[in-house]
Parts: sequence; structure tokens; C-alpha cells
Amino acid sequence: MLSSIQLPVAKEKSAQCSTIFTGQTTYSTGSGPRSLSAVDVIGDGKLDIIVANYGSRNVSVLLNTGDGTFAAQTTYLAGTGPAFVPVADVNGDGKPDIIVTNYDSNNVGVLLNTGNGTFAAQATYPTGSVPVCVAPADVNGDGKPDIIVVNRGSNNVDILLNIGNGTFAAQATYPTGTGPYHVTAADVNGDGKPDIIVANYGSNNVGVLLNYC
Repeated sequence: MLSSIQLPVAKEKSAQCSTIFTGQTTYSTGSGPRSLSAVDVIGDGKLDIIVANYGSRNVSVLLNTGDGTFAAQTTYLAGTGPAFVPVADVNGDGKPDIIVTNYDSNNVGVLLNTGNGTFAAQATYPTGSVPVCVAPADVNGDGKPDIIVVNRGSNNVDILLNIGNGTFAAQATYPTGTGPYHVTAADVNGDGKPDIIVANYGSNNVGVLLNYC
């Protein structure tokens, strides 16, 4: 008796799950889109799309029209091989700015949000060799997001401290394992400070760097 009640419910759930999404709608980007972020660029409560285009050396911004569709891209010049595009309010004006790792230029670019849906030209900061991934985090507890970038080619991680006006100091460098590929920041020891976790692709391990700032 119990199974005769449960079986129709299971089938109904399966049918609902199979139709939960529509087919995709596509929007043009640059060449070789490598990663993206979804964020409200202009403060209208709608999530826009930011894309790193590895092949065409630029960043696309697609503004949300409000009904689940997006306007045609606006592109901004990046360095060579842009690979990762997190966002953070780096200059404290309440607007999300773009941080991009320029894989083949050995730098990170910062594009400040002008507030009307557009971004200023990137300012670049040197990193180690082949920067792959960035994790914005307030490393030193001053309320400003700093830049943590992992460098696959030089087997290290850089910390670029935010000096307060949307610009960054020269990097401090820490060794990692071989071929670090991804980095994230999290308070792993409960002291209220973001620590660094690195995936070391070439050495088959993860590294943890505790924050003693």
C-alpha cells in the first residue's frame, strides 16, 4: 500500500525536474570566453554578465534588460590572455569593479566602475608568471579588498594590498606547490582573518597559508 502511494509522487517530481529550465539563449562575446561573473553593475537590482575573453584580449559586459535578456556586449581592452574576472568594490564607492588576470601579460588589470554601466580603462599591476586565478579579500583588516593572485608559471601566490583609492601596492610573494591553478580566501582557523587555500595542480595537493597580519 505504501509503495502504491509513493511511486506516483516520485514520477511527478521527475517530470517537474525535467522541465525546470528553458533552452539556452545565446549572446555574443569576444573570442575564447574563459570565465565570467554575474553582478549588478549599475545598481538597478538586476544581475549583469561580465566575461573574460581569452582569445580577443578583452572583457565583455552584458547589461541585463530586466526581463531575463541581455543587451549586446560592450567590450573593454584587457591584457594578453585574460582568464579570470572576479568583481569587488576596490575603491569604496559602492560599485563593483572588475579584476582580471592577464595570463600571458603577467599582470592583473583593474577596471573601475564609472557608475553608469561603463568601466574605465584597466590599470595593470605586475604579478608572477602566468597568473591564473584571483581571490579578492580584505587581508589586513582595513575594510578594503586586496588582491590575492596565484601564478601558475612561477609557483607562487602574490598579495597586492589596496592602498585605499582603488590602486594597489607592489605584490608580496609567497611560494606554493607546483603549478598552482586556483586560489580562494577563507578563515580556516577562526581568528577572523582570511587565510589562503591554493590548489597545486602539478604537485597533487592543496596548500594553506595562514594569515598572521
